[in-house]
Amino acid sequence: MRRIAIVGGGQAGLPLALGLLDKGYQVTVVTNRTPDDVCNGRVMSSQCMFDSSLQFERDLELNPWETQCPPVEGIGFVVPHPKIFDEKVIEWSARLDKYAQSVDQRIKMPFWMEQFASRGGNLVIDDVGIIELERLADSHELVILAGGKGEIVKLLERDISRSPYDKPQRALALTYVNGMLPTPEYSRVSFNLIPGVGEYFVFPALTLNGPCDIMVFEGIPGGVMDGWREARTPQKHLAYSKQILKTFLPWEAERCKQVELTDANGILAGCFAPVVRKPVLTLPSGQQIFGLGDTVVTNDPLTGQGSNNATKACKVYYEAILARGDKPFTAEWMNDTFETFWKYAHYVVEWTNSLLVPPEPHILHLLGAAQQLPALASTIANAFNHPPVLFPWWKDSQACEEYIQSQTIQKASA
Repeated sequence: MRRIAIVGGGQAGLPLALGLLDKGYQVTVVTNRTPDDVCNGRVMSSQCMFDSSLQFERDLELNPWETQCPPVEGIGFVVPHPKIFDEKVIEWSARLDKYAQSVDQRIKMPFWMEQFASRGGNLVIDDVGIIELERLADSHELVILAGGKGEIVKLLERDISRSPYDKPQRALALTYVNGMLPTPEYSRVSFNLIPGVGEYFVFPALTLNGPCDIMVFEGIPGGVMDGWREARTPQKHLAYSKQILKTFLPWEAERCKQVELTDANGILAGCFAPVVRKPVLTLPSGQQIFGLGDTVVTNDPLTGQGSNNATKACKVYYEAILARGDKPFTAEWMNDTFETFWKYAHYVVEWTNSLLVPPEPHILHLLGAAQQLPALASTIANAFNHPPVLFPWWKDSQACEEYIQSQTIQKASA
């Protein structure tokens, strides 16, 4: 029976641990927070997950909350007029083929940790550094580093060729609220791109006390949406959230007149640089550790792909481990496994990074054309489930214009 250790108790590590445990592997999970610590702590992410990611959780029977969680049924997109208050330059929405969902990780992670321990997994609560990694490598055939935060992650080398940014591109904040008015017709991720200021998106979710909405703010550093450091209490954080909407997005402010925080821990603010790291860490002893999820690919939340990326990486690693059989987990195998994931993930990273700078003219044309072309709007919306469908026309201006033209002809002939 093969022995595998996973450092990190999050969206990538725990499903992998549970999946392998069910296949007969001896699995150890090391994390520095107990289930109660996570449940009683601050929110960790916005985690809107689309159908293909949800399906992997369904396949592993890790989704008992699915019937209680409100669905996200579509994507809406708005660009406000830069000079006329309460006017919109671009506005459209489209339904998803299959719904998305967002479950507070303070619900998910404690449940998964408890399931792992109850099914016979070895759950260890401890901080991990080099010494602990060496010990794990001594006693396990494969050690996977799946903790996306903390100093230990920085041991993995930054891949310069795949990491165009070396500093944060957005000031980030989350606000979990109750009392928001719903969008008409169907629920959605309501995405607002404010030129020169940043982005705001919001969607329904499930938190500790039931259904809620998660407000996500992405401010350009040093700009007018980068005042979170002064919002030092939960109520000041909420007030600043509402102030931003009142100033830039009055239609969103209208939905938020009666909102209140879900709980005092339902807020988060900070920043990080998007980065891709090399997946193999060689310890002083020469033993090698394999990076997974946010540890290796840390994406800006702008396109809502963080938890989706983690889950899809988990699925690739899970299948690769099962396929490996009794063969050794070599560095070559680790690199090959990561490159299998990267064939998908590079599209996600490229798409997200393209929106962290002022959009190219062809992208603005594309997003504007979606107002008149429902099929195009639907394609963009459903790309959140599988971003590679956006390429090559998201990247290449000529391919983009040809695609818009084909969609226009198709609409005319329908």
